[in-house]
Amino acid sequence: MIRTGLIGLGKMGISHCAILGAHPDVELAGICDASKFHLMALEKYSPFPCYSDFRKMLAEARLDCLFIATPTRLHAEMAHSAMDLGLHLFLEKPLCLNMAEGRALVEKARAKGVITQVGYHNRFIGTFSEVRRLLQKGVLGEVYHFLGEAYGPVVLHGKGKTWRSNQAEGGGCLFDYATHVINLLNFYFGMPRRVGGTVLQSVYSQGVDDAVYSTLFYDNGLSGQISVNWSDESHRKMSTQITILGKLGKLVCDAQELRIYLNKDNPEEGLRQGWNFKWLTGLSPEVAFHLRGEEYSAQVDHFIQCVKAGRPDPINPIESALETNAVVELLQNDSQDRG
Repeated sequence: MIRTGLIGLGKMGISHCAILGAHPDVELAGICDASKFHLMALEKYSPFPCYSDFRKMLAEARLDCLFIATPTRLHAEMAHSAMDLGLHLFLEKPLCLNMAEGRALVEKARAKGVITQVGYHNRFIGTFSEVRRLLQKGVLGEVYHFLGEAYGPVVLHGKGKTWRSNQAEGGGCLFDYATHVINLLNFYFGMPRRVGGTVLQSVYSQGVDDAVYSTLFYDNGLSGQISVNWSDESHRKMSTQITILGKLGKLVCDAQELRIYLNKDNPEEGLRQGWNFKWLTGLSPEVAFHLRGEEYSAQVDHFIQCVKAGRPDPINPIESALETNAVVELLQNDSQDRG
C-alpha cells in the first residue's frame, strides 16, 4: 500500500480524495485543509486522519507521496517541504505562478530523485491521446496549422472576491483555463519559438483576464492559434477542441469524438479517404473508479503505479508543466509589449 497524503479540499481536492480513498493500492494516511467545516465533516464521516497544519501531517503521517490541490500560490512551499522528506509528488495544475518558482521545483525534484506528476488531465483522455499517436504516425503528413480552443461558463457576471478573481492566487482564464490547452498543444508540438498578437481580455472580471487569444509560431514553420474564453454561456461546462491541418488531411478532436479527414486512404491505420470517426468509448482503457470522467482516475492510477514501480512519469512530469508555464510567460510578455 502506498501511504498517501492530500492537501486541499476544494473541487479537485475532494475529487482526488474520493479516487484515492477507493484505490486498492492506496492508504489515504492524511488529509489537510484550512477549513474547519471540511475537516469536521471528514472526521465525522470518513476514516481518514485529518490535519489543519500540513507540516504536522508531513511530520506524523509517514507518507510515501503527497497530492497538493491548494491555490497555486501555495504550491512551491508545500512541494519543497514534501520533497525535502523524499516524498513523491502530485501537484494540481498549474505548477506555479512564475518561472523562478517552477525552475526551483524542477531542480529540487531532480536532486531528490522523486517521482512527479502535474494534473493536466487532458493527456489522459482517450481521444486527445489518440491524436498524439496519429501525429507520431504521420497520418496527416506535414502539419502546418492548428487551432486550440476551450470555452465555458465560469465567469458570467461581475464576481466578488474569490481566488478566481485574484491573479496572485492563480486566478484568471490564462492560468486556470488556457493552461489546459497550452499543455495539450505542447504534448503534440513541443514549445513554440514565439507568440504574437496576444490578447488577455477582461469581460466581466476586474484585475484578471476572462479570455485569451494568441498565435503561436514554431521553428519548423508550424503556426497555430489559441482561443480560450471562460465567459461563454453557450457552453454548459468546459469544452476543449483541437483542430489540426496537415498536407494529407485534418482532424478535429474534443473529449468525446475524434474526426479525421484524409485526402487518400491510409490502410495501415484502417482509415479511408474522406471523413473517419473515432469515439471516446473505444479509445479509453477501463478504470476502477469513475468520477467526473475516467481521465481523473486514470491520471491518479498512473501516478500511483509509477510510485509503486519507482519509475518516472513519462506523460505528465513536472518538467512538462514547467514548459506550460514558459508559454504562459511568453503570452504575458507579448500582451504587455502590445500595451
